[in-house]
Amino acid sequence: MRNLKLIIRREYLARVKNKAFIVMTFLSPLILVGMIVLIAYLVNLNSEEQHVIGVNDESGIFVEDFDSSKDVKFIDLSNIELEAAKTIVKEKEYYGLLHIPQLQENKVPEIEFFAKEAPAFGFLSEIEKTIAEKLTNRQLLARGIDLEVIASSRAKVDIGIQNFSGEKTSKMSTYVKMFFGGAAGYLLMMFIIIYGNMVMRSVIEEKTNRIIEIIISSVKPIHLMLGKILGTSLAGITQFLIWVILGGVMLTVITAISGMSMAELHGPQQQAMEQISDNELQQLVIDIANLPMLLLLVSFLVYFIGGYFLYSAIYAAIGAAVDNETDTQQFMLPVILPLMLGIYVGFFAVIENPHGVVSTVFSMIPLTSPIVMLMRIPFGVAWWEIAISIAILFLTIAGVVWVAAKIYRVGILMYGKKPGYKDLYKWLKY
Repeated sequence: MRNLKLIIRREYLARVKNKAFIVMTFLSPLILVGMIVLIAYLVNLNSEEQHVIGVNDESGIFVEDFDSSKDVKFIDLSNIELEAAKTIVKEKEYYGLLHIPQLQENKVPEIEFFAKEAPAFGFLSEIEKTIAEKLTNRQLLARGIDLEVIASSRAKVDIGIQNFSGEKTSKMSTYVKMFFGGAAGYLLMMFIIIYGNMVMRSVIEEKTNRIIEIIISSVKPIHLMLGKILGTSLAGITQFLIWVILGGVMLTVITAISGMSMAELHGPQQQAMEQISDNELQQLVIDIANLPMLLLLVSFLVYFIGGYFLYSAIYAAIGAAVDNETDTQQFMLPVILPLMLGIYVGFFAVIENPHGVVSTVFSMIPLTSPIVMLMRIPFGVAWWEIAISIAILFLTIAGVVWVAAKIYRVGILMYGKKPGYKDLYKWLKY
Protein backbone atom coordinates (compact mmCIF):
# COMPACT_ATOMS: atom_id res chain seq x y z
CA MET A 1 0.00 0.00 0.00
CA ARG A 2 2.88 2.34 0.77
CA ASN A 3 4.33 1.71 -2.70
CA LEU A 4 0.95 2.45 -4.26
CA LYS A 5 0.80 5.83 -2.49
CA LEU A 6 4.32 6.66 -3.66
CA ILE A 7 3.44 5.78 -7.26
CA ILE A 8 0.25 7.86 -7.14
CA ARG A 9 2.21 10.82 -5.75
CA ARG A 10 4.97 10.39 -8.33
CA GLU A 11 2.53 10.18 -11.25
CA TYR A 12 0.52 13.16 -10.01
CA LEU A 13 3.57 15.40 -9.51
CA ALA A 14 5.08 14.28 -12.83
CA ARG A 15 1.91 15.39 -14.59
CA VAL A 16 1.24 18.70 -12.83
CA LYS A 17 4.90 19.80 -13.06
CA ASN A 18 5.08 19.06 -16.78
CA LYS A 19 5.47 22.30 -18.77
CA ALA A 20 2.99 21.24 -21.45
CA PHE A 21 0.44 20.34 -18.76
CA ILE A 22 0.86 23.73 -17.04
CA VAL A 23 0.65 25.69 -20.31
CA MET A 24 -2.50 23.86 -21.51
CA THR A 25 -4.11 24.09 -18.07
CA PHE A 26 -4.04 27.88 -18.17
CA LEU A 27 -4.18 28.35 -21.95
CA SER A 28 -7.17 26.10 -22.69
CA PRO A 29 -9.76 28.19 -20.74
CA LEU A 30 -8.45 31.32 -22.46
CA ILE A 31 -8.83 29.71 -25.90
CA LEU A 32 -12.31 28.37 -25.07
CA VAL A 33 -13.57 31.69 -23.68
CA GLY A 34 -11.98 33.50 -26.63
CA MET A 35 -13.87 31.25 -29.05
CA ILE A 36 -17.17 31.86 -27.23
CA VAL A 37 -16.63 35.63 -27.31
CA LEU A 38 -15.57 35.51 -30.98
CA ILE A 39 -18.64 33.48 -31.96
CA ALA A 40 -20.93 35.87 -30.06
CA TYR A 41 -19.24 38.86 -31.74
CA LEU A 42 -19.48 37.33 -35.23
CA VAL A 43 -23.15 36.42 -34.73
CA ASN A 44 -23.92 39.99 -33.66
CA LEU A 45 -21.84 41.38 -36.52
CA ASN A 46 -23.60 39.16 -39.02
CA SER A 47 -27.03 40.17 -37.68
CA GLU A 48 -26.24 43.87 -38.12
CA GLU A 49 -25.85 43.44 -41.90
CA GLN A 50 -28.98 44.52 -43.79
CA HIS A 51 -29.78 42.57 -46.96
CA VAL A 52 -31.24 44.60 -49.83
CA ILE A 53 -33.74 42.69 -51.98
CA GLY A 54 -35.10 43.92 -55.29
CA VAL A 55 -38.73 42.97 -56.00
CA ASN A 56 -39.88 42.69 -59.62
CA ASP A 57 -43.61 42.02 -59.21
CA GLU A 58 -45.30 41.85 -62.62
CA SER A 59 -48.64 41.07 -60.98
CA GLY A 60 -48.49 44.25 -58.87
CA ILE A 61 -50.29 42.69 -55.90
CA PHE A 62 -47.48 41.31 -53.72
CA VAL A 63 -44.87 44.04 -53.52
CA GLU A 64 -46.68 45.98 -50.78
CA ASP A 65 -46.79 42.91 -48.56
CA PHE A 66 -43.01 42.79 -48.15
CA ASP A 67 -42.20 44.98 -45.17
CA SER A 68 -38.61 46.14 -44.68
CA SER A 69 -36.90 45.57 -41.33
CA LYS A 70 -33.47 46.13 -39.80
CA ASP A 71 -32.37 42.82 -41.35
CA VAL A 72 -34.00 43.06 -44.80
CA LYS A 73 -34.82 46.01 -47.04
CA PHE A 74 -37.13 45.52 -50.04
CA ILE A 75 -36.85 47.85 -53.06
CA ASP A 76 -39.63 47.97 -55.66
CA LEU A 77 -38.31 47.32 -59.18
CA SER A 78 -41.68 46.33 -60.64
CA ASN A 79 -41.87 49.24 -63.07
CA ILE A 80 -38.95 47.99 -65.19
CA GLU A 81 -38.24 44.91 -67.27
CA LEU A 82 -36.82 41.78 -65.61
CA GLU A 83 -33.45 41.96 -67.40
CA ALA A 84 -33.03 45.62 -66.47
CA ALA A 85 -33.88 44.77 -62.84
CA LYS A 86 -31.23 42.02 -62.89
CA THR A 87 -28.66 44.51 -64.15
CA ILE A 88 -29.47 46.99 -61.39
CA VAL A 89 -29.26 44.31 -58.69
CA LYS A 90 -25.88 43.12 -59.97
CA GLU A 91 -24.42 46.61 -60.36
CA LYS A 92 -25.54 47.76 -56.90
CA GLU A 93 -24.59 44.38 -55.39
CA TYR A 94 -27.97 43.74 -53.82
CA TYR A 95 -28.52 40.47 -51.94
CA GLY A 96 -30.90 39.23 -54.64
CA LEU A 97 -33.88 39.83 -56.91
CA LEU A 98 -37.35 38.37 -56.34
CA HIS A 99 -39.32 37.94 -59.57
CA ILE A 100 -43.09 37.33 -59.47
CA PRO A 101 -44.71 36.84 -62.91
CA GLN A 102 -48.24 37.72 -63.96
CA LEU A 103 -50.90 35.57 -62.28
CA GLN A 104 -52.81 33.08 -64.38
CA GLU A 105 -56.24 31.68 -63.58
CA ASN A 106 -56.11 28.58 -61.31
CA LYS A 107 -52.34 28.31 -61.62
CA VAL A 108 -49.63 28.84 -59.01
CA PRO A 109 -47.09 31.39 -60.31
CA GLU A 110 -43.51 30.26 -60.95
CA ILE A 111 -41.71 32.64 -58.60
CA GLU A 112 -37.92 32.92 -58.89
CA PHE A 113 -35.18 34.39 -56.74
CA PHE A 114 -32.00 35.52 -58.50
CA ALA A 115 -28.89 35.78 -56.36
CA LYS A 116 -25.13 35.40 -56.56
CA GLU A 117 -25.24 32.83 -53.77
CA ALA A 118 -27.99 30.61 -52.39
CA PRO A 119 -30.04 32.58 -49.80
CA ALA A 120 -30.71 31.40 -46.27
CA PHE A 121 -33.45 28.79 -45.90
CA GLY A 122 -35.31 30.84 -43.28
CA PHE A 123 -35.35 33.90 -45.53
CA LEU A 124 -36.94 32.00 -48.43
CA SER A 125 -39.45 30.39 -46.08
CA GLU A 126 -40.66 33.82 -44.93
CA ILE A 127 -41.11 35.00 -48.53
CA GLU A 128 -42.97 31.81 -49.47
CA LYS A 129 -45.21 32.22 -46.43
CA THR A 130 -46.06 35.83 -47.35
CA ILE A 131 -46.93 34.97 -50.96
CA ALA A 132 -48.86 31.83 -49.97
CA GLU A 133 -51.02 33.79 -47.50
CA LYS A 134 -51.76 36.43 -50.13
CA LEU A 135 -52.72 33.83 -52.76
CA THR A 136 -54.88 31.94 -50.25
CA ASN A 137 -56.75 35.12 -49.32
CA ARG A 138 -57.33 35.96 -53.01
CA GLN A 139 -58.77 32.51 -53.67
CA LEU A 140 -61.03 32.71 -50.61
CA LEU A 141 -62.32 36.12 -51.71
CA ALA A 142 -62.91 34.79 -55.22
CA ARG A 143 -65.12 32.09 -53.71
CA GLY A 144 -67.09 34.70 -51.76
CA ILE A 145 -65.69 33.81 -48.36
CA ASP A 146 -65.37 36.60 -45.80
CA LEU A 147 -61.77 36.76 -44.51
CA GLU A 148 -62.81 38.50 -41.29
CA VAL A 149 -65.10 35.58 -40.44
CA ILE A 150 -62.23 33.15 -40.95
CA ALA A 151 -59.85 35.29 -38.86
CA SER A 152 -62.34 35.59 -36.01
CA SER A 153 -63.02 31.83 -36.14
CA ARG A 154 -59.40 30.83 -35.64
CA ALA A 155 -58.72 29.26 -32.26
CA LYS A 156 -55.40 28.84 -30.47
CA VAL A 157 -54.95 25.69 -28.40
CA ASP A 158 -52.29 25.53 -25.69
CA ILE A 159 -52.06 22.06 -24.17
CA GLY A 160 -50.79 21.99 -20.61
CA ILE A 161 -48.61 19.09 -19.48
CA GLN A 162 -48.60 17.63 -15.97
CA ASN A 163 -48.13 14.25 -14.34
CA PHE A 164 -50.73 12.38 -12.30
CA SER A 165 -49.43 13.99 -9.11
CA GLY A 166 -50.40 17.42 -10.42
CA GLU A 167 -46.85 18.66 -11.15
CA LYS A 168 -46.81 20.85 -14.24
CA THR A 169 -44.06 20.85 -16.85
CA SER A 170 -43.31 22.84 -19.98
CA LYS A 171 -43.20 21.64 -23.57
CA MET A 172 -39.48 22.31 -23.62
CA SER A 173 -38.72 20.15 -20.57
CA THR A 174 -37.50 17.34 -22.85
CA TYR A 175 -34.89 19.67 -24.37
CA VAL A 176 -33.79 20.80 -20.91
CA LYS A 177 -33.33 17.20 -19.77
CA MET A 178 -31.60 16.35 -23.04
CA PHE A 179 -29.17 19.26 -22.58
CA PHE A 180 -28.16 18.42 -19.01
CA GLY A 181 -27.98 14.66 -19.61
CA GLY A 182 -26.19 15.04 -22.94
CA ALA A 183 -23.66 17.51 -21.50
CA ALA A 184 -22.85 15.14 -18.62
CA GLY A 185 -22.47 12.12 -20.92
CA TYR A 186 -20.38 13.95 -23.53
CA LEU A 187 -18.14 15.50 -20.87
CA LEU A 188 -17.52 12.08 -19.34
CA MET A 189 -16.66 10.59 -22.73
CA MET A 190 -14.13 13.36 -23.50
CA PHE A 191 -12.54 13.02 -20.05
CA ILE A 192 -12.13 9.25 -20.51
CA ILE A 193 -10.55 9.64 -23.96
CA ILE A 194 -8.19 12.49 -22.99
CA TYR A 195 -6.90 11.12 -19.70
CA GLY A 196 -7.08 7.48 -20.72
CA ASN A 197 -4.70 8.31 -23.57
CA MET A 198 -2.51 10.11 -21.04
CA VAL A 199 -2.22 6.88 -18.99
CA MET A 200 -1.37 4.90 -22.12
CA ARG A 201 1.31 7.37 -23.26
CA SER A 202 2.84 7.37 -19.78
CA VAL A 203 3.21 3.57 -19.83
CA ILE A 204 4.66 3.60 -23.36
CA GLU A 205 7.14 6.35 -22.44
CA GLU A 206 8.47 4.50 -19.38
CA LYS A 207 8.61 1.23 -21.28
CA THR A 208 10.52 2.82 -24.17
CA ASN A 209 13.02 4.49 -21.80
CA ARG A 210 13.51 1.16 -19.96
CA ILE A 211 12.70 2.93 -16.68
CA ILE A 212 9.98 0.37 -16.11
CA GLU A 213 12.57 -2.41 -15.66
CA ILE A 214 14.02 -0.63 -12.63
CA ILE A 215 10.64 0.26 -11.14
CA ILE A 216 9.17 -3.22 -11.55
CA SER A 217 11.99 -4.77 -9.51
CA SER A 218 10.59 -3.25 -6.31
CA VAL A 219 6.89 -2.72 -7.11
CA LYS A 220 4.13 -5.16 -8.04
CA PRO A 221 2.84 -4.61 -11.62
CA ILE A 222 -0.75 -4.22 -10.45
CA HIS A 223 0.29 -1.52 -7.95
CA LEU A 224 2.22 0.27 -10.69
CA MET A 225 -0.76 0.14 -13.04
CA LEU A 226 -3.25 1.34 -10.39
CA GLY A 227 -0.83 4.07 -9.30
CA LYS A 228 -0.61 5.39 -12.85
CA ILE A 229 -4.39 5.37 -13.24
CA LEU A 230 -5.06 7.09 -9.91
CA GLY A 231 -2.22 9.60 -10.24
CA THR A 232 -3.25 10.60 -13.75
CA SER A 233 -6.92 10.84 -12.73
CA LEU A 234 -6.06 13.19 -9.83
CA ALA A 235 -4.00 15.33 -12.20
CA GLY A 236 -6.93 15.36 -14.63
CA ILE A 237 -9.40 16.37 -11.92
CA THR A 238 -7.03 19.16 -10.85
CA GLN A 239 -6.77 20.41 -14.43
CA PHE A 240 -10.54 20.18 -14.96
CA LEU A 241 -11.32 22.16 -11.78
CA ILE A 242 -8.85 24.88 -12.83
CA TRP A 243 -10.53 25.00 -16.26
CA VAL A 244 -13.98 25.43 -14.71
CA ILE A 245 -12.87 28.14 -12.27
CA LEU A 246 -10.70 30.10 -14.70
CA GLY A 247 -13.17 29.73 -17.56
CA GLY A 248 -16.08 30.95 -15.43
CA VAL A 249 -14.11 33.92 -14.06
CA MET A 250 -12.76 34.97 -17.48
CA LEU A 251 -16.15 34.65 -19.18
CA THR A 252 -17.78 36.74 -16.45
CA VAL A 253 -15.07 39.43 -16.58
CA ILE A 254 -14.99 39.63 -20.40
CA THR A 255 -18.79 39.77 -20.59
CA ALA A 256 -18.89 42.56 -17.99
CA ILE A 257 -16.14 44.59 -19.69
CA SER A 258 -17.36 44.21 -23.28
CA GLY A 259 -21.02 44.49 -22.38
CA MET A 260 -21.79 41.48 -24.55
CA SER A 261 -24.72 39.35 -23.59
CA MET A 262 -26.39 36.28 -24.99
CA ALA A 263 -29.58 38.32 -24.98
CA GLU A 264 -28.05 40.52 -27.69
CA LEU A 265 -27.73 37.63 -30.12
CA HIS A 266 -30.03 37.75 -33.14
CA GLY A 267 -31.19 35.10 -35.53
CA PRO A 268 -33.30 31.93 -35.29
CA GLN A 269 -32.36 31.35 -31.64
CA GLN A 270 -33.65 34.77 -30.60
CA GLN A 271 -36.80 34.39 -32.71
CA ALA A 272 -37.48 31.06 -31.03
CA MET A 273 -37.07 32.63 -27.59
CA GLU A 274 -39.41 35.50 -28.54
CA GLN A 275 -42.13 32.97 -29.39
CA ILE A 276 -42.02 31.55 -25.86
CA SER A 277 -44.58 33.19 -23.62
CA ASP A 278 -43.74 34.49 -20.14
CA ASN A 279 -45.82 31.65 -18.72
CA GLU A 280 -43.81 29.04 -20.60
CA LEU A 281 -40.54 30.74 -19.65
CA GLN A 282 -41.48 30.64 -15.96
CA GLN A 283 -42.45 26.98 -16.30
CA LEU A 284 -39.12 26.31 -18.04
CA VAL A 285 -37.25 27.79 -15.07
CA ILE A 286 -39.32 25.57 -12.76
CA ASP A 287 -38.43 22.53 -14.91
CA ILE A 288 -34.73 23.31 -14.52
CA ALA A 289 -35.18 23.73 -10.76
CA ASN A 290 -37.04 20.40 -10.57
CA LEU A 291 -34.23 18.46 -12.25
CA PRO A 292 -32.55 15.92 -9.93
CA MET A 293 -29.34 17.99 -9.84
CA LEU A 294 -27.95 16.36 -6.69
CA LEU A 295 -28.58 12.87 -8.08
CA LEU A 296 -27.08 13.88 -11.43
CA LEU A 297 -23.98 15.32 -9.73
CA VAL A 298 -23.45 12.29 -7.47
CA SER A 299 -24.09 9.93 -10.39
CA PHE A 300 -21.63 11.86 -12.54
CA LEU A 301 -18.92 11.43 -9.90
CA VAL A 302 -19.68 7.72 -9.43
CA TYR A 303 -19.86 6.97 -13.14
CA PHE A 304 -16.84 9.17 -13.79
CA ILE A 305 -14.78 7.12 -11.33
CA GLY A 306 -16.18 3.83 -12.63
CA GLY A 307 -15.94 4.67 -16.32
CA TYR A 308 -12.50 6.19 -15.97
CA PHE A 309 -11.13 3.17 -14.06
CA LEU A 310 -12.68 0.75 -16.55
CA TYR A 311 -11.23 2.39 -19.64
CA SER A 312 -7.94 3.49 -18.05
CA ALA A 313 -7.18 -0.14 -17.14
CA ILE A 314 -7.72 -1.03 -20.81
CA TYR A 315 -5.56 1.92 -21.94
CA ALA A 316 -2.80 0.89 -19.49
CA ALA A 317 -2.88 -2.69 -20.79
CA ILE A 318 -2.62 -1.45 -24.38
CA GLY A 319 0.28 0.84 -23.44
CA ALA A 320 2.11 -2.08 -21.81
CA ALA A 321 1.54 -4.35 -24.80
CA VAL A 322 3.13 -2.08 -27.44
CA ASP A 323 6.44 -0.29 -27.95
CA ASN A 324 5.12 2.94 -29.54
CA GLU A 325 1.89 4.86 -30.13
CA THR A 326 1.70 3.74 -33.77
CA ASP A 327 1.18 0.14 -32.69
CA THR A 328 -1.78 1.12 -30.49
CA GLN A 329 -4.05 1.83 -33.47
CA GLN A 330 -5.06 -1.82 -33.92
CA PHE A 331 -6.38 -1.90 -30.34
CA MET A 332 -8.08 1.53 -30.23
CA LEU A 333 -11.24 0.79 -32.23
CA PRO A 334 -12.67 -1.68 -29.64
CA VAL A 335 -12.04 1.01 -26.98
CA ILE A 336 -13.50 4.01 -28.82
CA LEU A 337 -16.46 2.15 -30.36
CA PRO A 338 -18.42 1.56 -27.10
CA LEU A 339 -17.94 5.23 -26.12
CA MET A 340 -19.24 6.45 -29.49
CA LEU A 341 -22.07 3.90 -29.34
CA GLY A 342 -23.05 5.21 -25.91
CA ILE A 343 -23.22 8.78 -27.26
CA TYR A 344 -25.31 7.78 -30.29
CA VAL A 345 -27.68 5.65 -28.21
CA GLY A 346 -28.00 8.53 -25.77
CA PHE A 347 -28.82 11.18 -28.34
CA PHE A 348 -31.17 9.03 -30.42
CA ALA A 349 -32.68 6.24 -28.32
CA VAL A 350 -32.71 7.92 -24.88
CA ILE A 351 -34.15 11.20 -26.15
CA GLU A 352 -36.88 9.35 -28.06
CA ASN A 353 -37.73 6.85 -25.30
CA PRO A 354 -35.62 7.12 -22.11
CA HIS A 355 -37.32 4.12 -20.52
CA GLY A 356 -37.39 1.89 -23.61
CA VAL A 357 -35.66 -1.47 -23.99
CA VAL A 358 -32.66 -0.07 -25.91
CA SER A 359 -32.06 2.76 -23.43
CA THR A 360 -32.42 0.46 -20.43
CA VAL A 361 -30.16 -2.29 -21.80
CA PHE A 362 -27.35 0.08 -22.80
CA SER A 363 -27.55 1.81 -19.42
CA MET A 364 -26.72 -1.57 -17.85
CA ILE A 365 -23.87 -2.62 -20.18
CA PRO A 366 -20.66 -1.53 -18.36
CA LEU A 367 -18.88 -0.12 -21.43
CA THR A 368 -21.79 2.21 -22.27
CA SER A 369 -23.62 2.63 -18.94
CA PRO A 370 -21.55 5.63 -17.66
CA ILE A 371 -22.74 7.68 -20.64
CA VAL A 372 -26.24 6.31 -21.31
CA MET A 373 -27.34 6.23 -17.66
CA LEU A 374 -26.21 9.83 -17.14
CA MET A 375 -28.41 10.81 -20.09
CA ARG A 376 -31.37 8.87 -18.67
CA ILE A 377 -31.22 10.24 -15.11
CA PRO A 378 -32.74 13.71 -15.91
CA PHE A 379 -35.80 11.89 -17.32
CA GLY A 380 -36.31 10.05 -14.03
CA VAL A 381 -34.84 6.61 -13.37
CA ALA A 382 -35.75 4.24 -10.50
CA TRP A 383 -33.08 4.01 -7.81
CA TRP A 384 -32.82 0.23 -8.18
CA GLU A 385 -31.96 0.59 -11.88
CA ILE A 386 -29.11 2.96 -11.02
CA ALA A 387 -27.95 0.63 -8.23
CA ILE A 388 -27.91 -2.40 -10.56
CA SER A 389 -26.08 -0.43 -13.24
CA ILE A 390 -23.40 0.75 -10.78
CA ALA A 391 -23.01 -2.75 -9.29
CA ILE A 392 -22.50 -4.30 -12.73
CA LEU A 393 -20.06 -1.53 -13.64
CA PHE A 394 -17.85 -2.00 -10.57
CA LEU A 395 -17.94 -5.79 -10.82
CA THR A 396 -16.79 -5.44 -14.42
CA ILE A 397 -14.04 -3.06 -13.32
CA ALA A 398 -12.69 -5.71 -10.95
CA GLY A 399 -12.60 -8.25 -13.79
CA VAL A 400 -11.09 -5.83 -16.33
CA VAL A 401 -8.43 -4.64 -13.86
CA TRP A 402 -7.50 -8.29 -13.18
CA VAL A 403 -7.20 -9.03 -16.92
CA ALA A 404 -5.36 -5.75 -17.60
CA ALA A 405 -2.92 -6.45 -14.73
CA LYS A 406 -2.00 -9.83 -16.23
CA ILE A 407 -1.40 -8.27 -19.66
CA TYR A 408 0.46 -5.38 -18.01
CA ARG A 409 2.68 -7.77 -15.99
CA VAL A 410 3.94 -9.52 -19.14
CA GLY A 411 3.68 -6.68 -21.66
CA ILE A 412 5.85 -4.11 -19.86
CA LEU A 413 8.87 -6.39 -20.22
CA MET A 414 8.23 -7.43 -23.85
CA TYR A 415 10.12 -5.53 -26.58
CA GLY A 416 10.65 -5.71 -30.32
CA LYS A 417 7.47 -7.56 -31.27
CA LYS A 418 4.19 -6.13 -32.37
CA PRO A 419 1.61 -8.11 -30.39
CA GLY A 420 -1.76 -9.24 -31.68
CA TYR A 421 -4.91 -10.38 -29.96
CA LYS A 422 -3.62 -13.98 -29.87
CA ASP A 423 -0.52 -12.81 -27.99
CA LEU A 424 -2.64 -10.95 -25.44
CA TYR A 425 -4.70 -14.10 -24.91
CA LYS A 426 -1.50 -16.12 -24.29
CA TRP A 427 -0.28 -13.57 -21.77
CA LEU A 428 -3.42 -14.12 -19.71
CA LYS A 429 -2.32 -17.72 -19.12
CA TYR A 430 1.11 -16.76 -17.71
